[in-house]
Amino acid sequence: MAIVHKSDIKITVSLDENRVPEKMEWTARDGGAANEEAKAMLLSLWDSEQQETVSIDLWTKEMPVDEMQKFFHQTLVGMTSTFRKATGDDKMADTMKDFCEYFAEHLNLTKK
Repeated sequence: MAIVHKSDIKITVSLDENRVPEKMEWTARDGGAANEEAKAMLLSLWDSEQQETVSIDLWTKEMPVDEMQKFFHQTLVGMTSTFRKATGDDKMADTMKDFCEYFAEHLNLTKK
């Protein structure tokens, strides 16, 4: 099948003098996003040739711990859903979901 369209996602990271992220912005024109601010990002790419994940994990020095905890929880919940859709492995996805619930409870992230 021929490629009929290409889409770019651009991430701009502004660093301080010690190369620590101070500001991050992302743009995805096809998604309607332009220069949206972010305090953290986790990017994982699969290298099929090496059979390993290449990761870029960044957060700004202004990212509060409580927001980082919520960010990780929501990321884990999203990964659980994606894992279920991608593999059809309901048993493992349910185990992952249980962990996400434990994670939220342990960090007091559950809404009361």
